[in-house]
Amino acid sequence: MSTPVLIITPPFTQLNTPYPASAYIKGFLNTKGIASVQADMGIEVILKLFSKTGLTDLFSRIEQQQAIGNVQQAIGNEQYAMGNGQQAIGNKQLANLTTGNQQPATNSRPATNSQQPTTDNQQLSANAQRIIALKNDYLKTIDAVMLFLQGKNPTLSHVICREDFLPEASRFAQLEELDWAFGTMGLQDRAKHLATLYLEDISDLIVECIDPHFGFSRYAERLGRSANSFDELYNSLQQPFTYIDEILVDILHERIQAVNPQLVCFSVPFPGNLYAAFRSAQYIKQHFPGVKIAMGGGFPNTELRSLADARVMEFFDFITLDDGEAPVECLVEHVQGRRDISQLKRTFALVDGAVKYIDNSGCRDYKQSETGTPDYSDLLLDSYISVIEIVNPMHRMWSDGRWNKLTMAHGCYWGKCTFCDISLDYIKIYEPVAAKLLVDRMEELIVQTGQNGFHFVDEAAPPALMREVALEILRRNLAVTWWTNIRFEKSFSADLCRVLKASGCIAVSGGLEVASDRLLELIQKGVTVAQVARVTNNFTQAGIMVHAYLMYGFPTQTAQETIDSLEMVRQMFEAGILQSGFWHQFAMTAHSPVGMYPEQFGVLKETEAIGSFANNDIVHIDKNGAIHDKFSFGLKKSLFNYMHGICFDFQLQDWFEFKVPRTKVPHDYIQNVLLEEDTFTTKPTAKVVWTGGKPSVSYFTKNKKGRTFETAALTFHDKKESFTIQVDKQQGEWLAAFLEKAAVANKGITTFLQAKQSYEEAGQEDFELLWYSKPVNTLREFGLLVL
Repeated sequence: MSTPVLIITPPFTQLNTPYPASAYIKGFLNTKGIASVQADMGIEVILKLFSKTGLTDLFSRIEQQQAIGNVQQAIGNEQYAMGNGQQAIGNKQLANLTTGNQQPATNSRPATNSQQPTTDNQQLSANAQRIIALKNDYLKTIDAVMLFLQGKNPTLSHVICREDFLPEASRFAQLEELDWAFGTMGLQDRAKHLATLYLEDISDLIVECIDPHFGFSRYAERLGRSANSFDELYNSLQQPFTYIDEILVDILHERIQAVNPQLVCFSVPFPGNLYAAFRSAQYIKQHFPGVKIAMGGGFPNTELRSLADARVMEFFDFITLDDGEAPVECLVEHVQGRRDISQLKRTFALVDGAVKYIDNSGCRDYKQSETGTPDYSDLLLDSYISVIEIVNPMHRMWSDGRWNKLTMAHGCYWGKCTFCDISLDYIKIYEPVAAKLLVDRMEELIVQTGQNGFHFVDEAAPPALMREVALEILRRNLAVTWWTNIRFEKSFSADLCRVLKASGCIAVSGGLEVASDRLLELIQKGVTVAQVARVTNNFTQAGIMVHAYLMYGFPTQTAQETIDSLEMVRQMFEAGILQSGFWHQFAMTAHSPVGMYPEQFGVLKETEAIGSFANNDIVHIDKNGAIHDKFSFGLKKSLFNYMHGICFDFQLQDWFEFKVPRTKVPHDYIQNVLLEEDTFTTKPTAKVVWTGGKPSVSYFTKNKKGRTFETAALTFHDKKESFTIQVDKQQGEWLAAFLEKAAVANKGITTFLQAKQSYEEAGQEDFELLWYSKPVNTLREFGLLVL
């Protein structure tokens, strides 16, 4: 009996956690009663490759290639010797020509071709030769290391950290520079980092000797990036299988036989997944011709919207765009003979020999509340490996730890950034999910996966919804850890950041982009550098780590603005309000405002992003800006050091090998911004929430200057300490009752205005006098929050 749908994520995305698209689709199909199986081929290929058996095969393949090289070398030597013999004959003939105008009849080779060929082994780098020489050490350690990185062999950290267990090649050279960082790392983390370097050494060997396209989080990415023409990718697919291809199709063959699907759906989020998806589809077409094949995901959504090359349909029967739920449901009905091809939704198909886009507008999309809880079953959740490439605690979150992926809101509530693809549905159509439903899904996933870590993969999580999710988590008394992507907007007050932290939020990432107010306005980011500094400070003070996406090369950006932006970033890291960052060079895309209206941004299109295959990236000319490429290395090198908390005293010129302008940003700009008093006034509609516990109240009498005062003492206990505040008896009675009403577990809503009215109804006056008093300020420090 066949299963209708097999959903595949092709190699490679992340090693530590599955990419969520397949789990989203499987969760939706569950709501429709459609049977499905999902597979992450990336982790499965890695597990097979990075094993004793896999490395044995790998080294054997390299040895075979060396043997072939030696045979070729021998043939070359023989030919070389024959050439020398012919040379001698020619010289003898030349010596015998003593008269007349005859030209020398020589068979000698040109001098440039007479050098002896190098052996295949000589062509290998010293690093590759070292790894091959240490083959037995790699075979001895690989299985133990993989178990350790899966969290199944934690005691191995002791021998890894002795640094005489793992074989070391070139990746370990950086350890001398990072020894200082290990003082802040625990034993397990240090071992993870060393084990990561060990895997990267093996990866370098694979790239050099076996498959130049290999990469842990991307495979043959160059073939998928900016591929306006299908020619190069198509030609690559006509070549023999690489070693990695062979592993992939072996696993794929077993899976197809076991599942017996009617429809195989490939989710392709990035250019680095594209080649493997095509290679897999090619294999299915050749060996399982009755199976229909579809592709969807982030790459086709952005790159293949103008697809016209019919050769693509030699591999895929269907390519869907945007949200996949409704299109996949239509495909299942079509494959089962219950829907005509003309009634598909947002789908490319081959009709009468040509690629045709079919969009049945009468078939509605599903609301986020109707798509179901993501389903991670079928995936090898206990086999993902946690690696630490960079010791920075925020930066490692993308590669370390298992995260359940969820989305708070479809699309972006801001939707104005001029570099972003805001014309596409995945950005343009904004639809939040109710906080209660989100937390319901979180609880379901905890039961399903056994993991309580969540990564909300929003374009930008809405602050109001984040607040409601945090409160709902606290109401249910859940122990979870979560992080997400945000905009650095002023809604993130100190108190909001504190309630997010109380609910389990440990980190946020957001776009600072170009740290220049002129360019932020041109980007329509809706923030200023000063505002970003205050918000990141609020997060940092609450104990939430912050990662900043940084951009250089935006249209009209000058060299001065690039250096000033770097200085802003330097000051923010030095102030401790950024923990991590990453520089991206601006790329013009076809579906962004810059791509659609370049004249408004002072740039010219050098190429149009129109091809028969991919259609997104546009080469452009910035007549008024700097030569941005040359800043890349210096920006990234400086940031790497800032992330590790060093080199803040270096001159900015030191990071560049060419002359750069002196910064015009005052050296204490960020520090002064953080010292400015917050002029924030409490809105009457603001929520007042108490996240602490119920106090014990005692009453006593105080005498002062012959007068007697009845006093209330409220004693509180939090997880770290106990504290007591003293107020007069009536205020104490009101506070005790008010805190119980405002407690986070209470599902009612208490606003600042309601609090004031309640206080006055109790016969008290001057609510503001109490609210800003020392006892209430103490409560504010321990969890009385205004949101």
